[in-house]
Amino acid sequence: MDLYKIKDPSFLKDMSIDQLKELSNDVRKFLIENLSATGGHLGANLGVVELTLALHKVYESPKDRFLFDVGHQSYIHKILTGRAEKFDTLRKYKGLCGFPKRNESDHDIWETGHSSTSLSAAMGMAIARDLNDEKHSIIPIIGDGALTGGMALEALNHIGDEKKNVTVILNDNEMSIARNVGALHGALGRMRSAGKYHRAKDDLEWLLKRIPAVGGKLAQAAERLKDSMKYFVVPGMFFEELGFTYYGPVDGHDYNDLLENLNYAKKTEGPVIIHVITQKGKGYHPAESDLKDKWHGVGPYKIESGEKIKSAEAPPAWSEVISETLRKEARKDKRIVAVTPAMVLGSKLEKFQKEFPSRLFDVGIAEQHATTMSAGLATQGMKPFLAIYSTFLQRGYDQVIHDVARQNLNVMFGIDRAGLVGADGETHQGVFDVAFLRSVPNIVLMMPKDENEGQNMVHTAVHYDDGPIAIRYPRGNGLGVKMDDKLSPIPIGSWEVLREGTDAVILTFGTTISLALKASEQLSKEGYSVRVVNARFIKPMDEAMLHDIMKESLPVLTIEEAVLQGGFGSSILEFKSDHNYISIVKRLGIPDRFIEHGTVDKLLEEIGLTEDTVVKEIKNMTMMKQQRA
Repeated sequence: MDLYKIKDPSFLKDMSIDQLKELSNDVRKFLIENLSATGGHLGANLGVVELTLALHKVYESPKDRFLFDVGHQSYIHKILTGRAEKFDTLRKYKGLCGFPKRNESDHDIWETGHSSTSLSAAMGMAIARDLNDEKHSIIPIIGDGALTGGMALEALNHIGDEKKNVTVILNDNEMSIARNVGALHGALGRMRSAGKYHRAKDDLEWLLKRIPAVGGKLAQAAERLKDSMKYFVVPGMFFEELGFTYYGPVDGHDYNDLLENLNYAKKTEGPVIIHVITQKGKGYHPAESDLKDKWHGVGPYKIESGEKIKSAEAPPAWSEVISETLRKEARKDKRIVAVTPAMVLGSKLEKFQKEFPSRLFDVGIAEQHATTMSAGLATQGMKPFLAIYSTFLQRGYDQVIHDVARQNLNVMFGIDRAGLVGADGETHQGVFDVAFLRSVPNIVLMMPKDENEGQNMVHTAVHYDDGPIAIRYPRGNGLGVKMDDKLSPIPIGSWEVLREGTDAVILTFGTTISLALKASEQLSKEGYSVRVVNARFIKPMDEAMLHDIMKESLPVLTIEEAVLQGGFGSSILEFKSDHNYISIVKRLGIPDRFIEHGTVDKLLEEIGLTEDTVVKEIKNMTMMKQQRA
């Protein structure tokens, strides 16, 4: 079938199961071919081909509401809703988003990038539907990994209590980004092996009720027996106790099984859970056999072999530098433990886990729990290192304030993917952590200029015993600098001058230091002398150096790959105001809007974090100073 001609999913209504199978093959071929060029979330989408086609056959989008939890498994949904022709732009600048996007299509009614949100949103939509006396189905599709998130469990509890008509599709592939952990994961495993229940139960009741005279009484007796015995033998009791009707397990690659259960659930009053078993990477051998889930999100690859197309030999990834330094420190300090919310692979903690299996704790998709658990560890004299993406730390913000900082506990935060991350777009850009952490008392926040300074910052954090301390570091690879053999603590709150200058000062840190140095070099060729300072401690600042700069009345330009509102530049303006200095201060950073997907370089160009912009700002500021004089 020509997928490019699809405008909406209504054509599925008339398709036979054999035709659906053929279409499944076409969709998989399309995904494998297109993502080999663009990259993207291949494994998750290959696993939900039949499920997505079956959902669109049974229900009527957009009248019926589909909510894809996390959203990286929505590619088939995008194809069926007329967006196949845009797949060559997937995750590219101004191209097709890798997640559901409301402004892309009327069929995308909920935007997701973080997990465990779909059920709460579905409950809100169900309440609105009923208040407005409307008639349509609401179908959140949530993975087994996302179901461990506290927010999802809160929503399950509420939906079941209110008895709302919501059909939850539990897509159980036993994997999120890494193999799932926890008691709920174990319970799902037992459900998978326990077989089917509801159809047999209802068929038996129907047969009993048809027996003349005694049928009704027999059915009542069977019902009582069923209620007493099912606790021992029936899968899905966890969900039934929450008020849901449970169907499953269902083979997520068998159309007969899928369609029968979906149609059955569609007629059921009240909340329903359909437990669907799928295989991540289905239909593409390299992805099917991937036990470590390296095919969750991929760059370009060779279709025949699955070999990833890599650029020339690159320096180690930032995550690897940080995690390997932590591993070396852990050999000398038994207090060190690593904590991660389902990101062992993403945060490059596999080697730490292998060497110290009893000192690494993967808590699953549970960022709030991870943060407070780290606080608990710290109260007992341990040195927990919470490796967490910047965008996911947002979910533990209350715990950072209430449980860690308020008690001034020695928790180390490794804030991975800090700054722009590129193709994953708005939901994953790590640009808010500077602003939301800078206002929290007791926290030390730092960012290295290169991987050597990064490893020394890990060493600094390990030997810091005066409260919480955080290292933010970007996605991608380091600079390839020479690494110190012997690590040394960096004095807390100290900055360093990287380039001297007498006309103006650039204060910056992390990824934007190279930008500042290049701009300073260009300005020197035009007769300007611009000082560049590595403001590696965002909090506390090097106030002694700041006083010296302000007393010189030099123009100050701050640059940060983070939001401007409440950010590092704001702290410089506050310092200037608090001490009544008259220096001209200008700020460059992320503007007050969400930044969409695209390459980091393209996004930096769009928001004006470029060498040309820095040069222009410095010239304007020095001119303003001269005019004042």
